[in-house]
Amino acid sequence: MKSMSSSWQDREVVDTMLDDHDTWAIVGLSGDAGRTAYGVAAALQRAGKRIVPIHPVFAEPGAPTVLGQKGYATLADVPFPIDVVDVFRRSDAAGEFADQAVAIGAKGVWFQLGVVDEDAFERTVAAGTPMVMDTCPLIEWRKRAA
Repeated sequence: MKSMSSSWQDREVVDTMLDDHDTWAIVGLSGDAGRTAYGVAAALQRAGKRIVPIHPVFAEPGAPTVLGQKGYATLADVPFPIDVVDVFRRSDAAGEFADQAVAIGAKGVWFQLGVVDEDAFERTVAAGTPMVMDTCPLIEWRKRAA
């Protein structure tokens, strides 16, 4: 029997998100280049992905772009389809973004390394939206290169 944590990182789901989904909303991405979200977003861009910064700061007038991309305060504000919602938030705050991802019709949800919400995982998968949890796209790319 497969452990729950192994289903969080199902190889087929990981590969589909990395290979077939091009527009990634990055929840928690700001202009702070010292934050992990910034480095991962930059790496996604280098891999050919379109990134969409999602952070409450973008509700403020004159909010800056991040990595050349316009930011949005919420997922619901984004006027085009999102393939993957990549969440950089504490585990106790991440579940709401999985729910929002399902509500906007995202094709997948990705919770970053250390972000675990088993209830959100169950809700998201039950709604028919694939989800990856407790890993990073950069880690998964390195695994494939090894």
